[in-house]
Amino acid sequence: MTTATSRPDPQMAEMSRPRLLAALAEVVGAKHVLTRARDTRRFTRGIRFGQGPVAAVARPGSLVEMWRVLNLAVASGRIVIMQAANTGLTGGSTPWGEDYDREIVLISTMRLKGVHLIEGGKQVLCLPGATLDTLEKRLRPLGREPRSVIGSSCIGASVLGGVCNNSGGALIQRGPAYTEMTLFAEIRADGSVGLVNHLGLPLGDDPEKVLARIEAGDLPAPAPSEAWASDHEYASHVRQVDAETPARFNADPRRLHESAGCAGKLAVFAVRLDTFEAEKDTAVFYVGTNDPAELTRIRRDMLADFTHLPIAGEYIHREAYDVAAKYGKDTFLFIQKAGTDRMPGLFALKSRVDALTERLGLGNTISDRIAQGISRFFPQHLPARMNTWRDRYEHHLLIRMGGAGIAETRAYFAGLFPSASGDVFECSADEGKAAFLHRFAVAGAAGRYRAIHKSRVEDIVALDIALRRNDRDWVEVLPAEMEARIEKKLYYGHFFCHVFHQDYVAKKGTDCLALEHEMWALLDQRGAEYPAEHNVGHLYKAKPALAAFYRDIDPTNSLNPGIGQTSKCQHWH
Repeated sequence: MTTATSRPDPQMAEMSRPRLLAALAEVVGAKHVLTRARDTRRFTRGIRFGQGPVAAVARPGSLVEMWRVLNLAVASGRIVIMQAANTGLTGGSTPWGEDYDREIVLISTMRLKGVHLIEGGKQVLCLPGATLDTLEKRLRPLGREPRSVIGSSCIGASVLGGVCNNSGGALIQRGPAYTEMTLFAEIRADGSVGLVNHLGLPLGDDPEKVLARIEAGDLPAPAPSEAWASDHEYASHVRQVDAETPARFNADPRRLHESAGCAGKLAVFAVRLDTFEAEKDTAVFYVGTNDPAELTRIRRDMLADFTHLPIAGEYIHREAYDVAAKYGKDTFLFIQKAGTDRMPGLFALKSRVDALTERLGLGNTISDRIAQGISRFFPQHLPARMNTWRDRYEHHLLIRMGGAGIAETRAYFAGLFPSASGDVFECSADEGKAAFLHRFAVAGAAGRYRAIHKSRVEDIVALDIALRRNDRDWVEVLPAEMEARIEKKLYYGHFFCHVFHQDYVAKKGTDCLALEHEMWALLDQRGAEYPAEHNVGHLYKAKPALAAFYRDIDPTNSLNPGIGQTSKCQHWH
């Protein structure tokens, strides 16, 4: 269903910046229109990559204000970048350089945090600023969970950001972020702005009335719909271990649908998503081996033959284990003692401290150095059996099973281990928590290593790749010439989905862009897809099908132009 549209006004296209800023202030209030560089920094600079100037950052306080700001910016001929939590790892939610052909209005949606339950929490409706952390807290008393439970939630990532980027996740049975039930605005070829309601909720035809009802939680009974609010096929899709394509990756045409995978080429006001019953009875099995073929066999056997799929299966290489043990120790201890609920606040505080020290000419690594220094005073934090497995085995696989799958897994491993190359132990409750928490700590360890060793480290080349489901040789072997430019290699990832994170800490003086392009060539030879779950941002070139999808949903190239290294020019010229 498409509601009424806002038509372009030719006179608006000549609006000067002072007039535009005044008009934006009338909509959202002057204090929510930011123009000074020190005020806009946290919106215009990504947490890893990306930065550039904007005419203004507008922070609407309601969906109606967001609609009005969008229409005002589009009518005035400006680019619009929609931004939620700004936690993207590939620079896709900030400006990228200064070579745009129009000024940019960045719309930050983080004041719009609403979450509404549907059917007692079996589904949820999330507004643009709702975070995974908030959603977890809302569902916890109901015994239900969102699609992802530890990972992006810890850094305050938004629910909508996950959908718009086809984000991945560690939970095998739930698949990537996906829904066909969204409320979004599109900019059409004639410059008009239309609000499209595909939520499966009859809300009327007037855009502002629709938006006001959504925000207030005035939701009618859902209409019958065949649309999906999650990826219903993924559990069977990932089981197809002889398929020659990856299980999931950002540009998979199967999962590019309107808001899903749009990467900011639509302005999304709300998404409707399935939730999942939390597994009450779980067990973690910790596998170590020096023969990668053993892990290949486990993956294929469990996916193809087990009655019950694992809940999660995470891989860690020994070198990643070691780097995280030292440079992810404070993250591990903070979550262990304070819980994941406090992590978004910690990341926000770190960002403010880094901005202050950078402004004072002290660089942006002081917070990392302080945290690393403090962590040295704490005793060993990893369980003894995990460290014993680290000493014995190069490859580590963490498998979380639930319900009847626990007994199925015990019986399977009893016939497989110990072997000449590997072994397994069933974790205690504390060991299981520590194992997965350590795996989470790996994700930020390379960044901390870079901050501490700036004198000998150039930068990080961070890749997330999806191997084919039938790949048996999943261990990467780099040419000696490439190895010589790398100080540390961190391999870890979602093993059963065959999605791997590969962080390369490059030695000082290395041309990191050239190194990354060489990595891509190797991945192309292996038939891998990349990026797998962080989306193209501005780092990766969108492949033809993805670029065509962007052009189709944003024909004037007004929303987040340049994404996937596409054109930044109006009308794609």
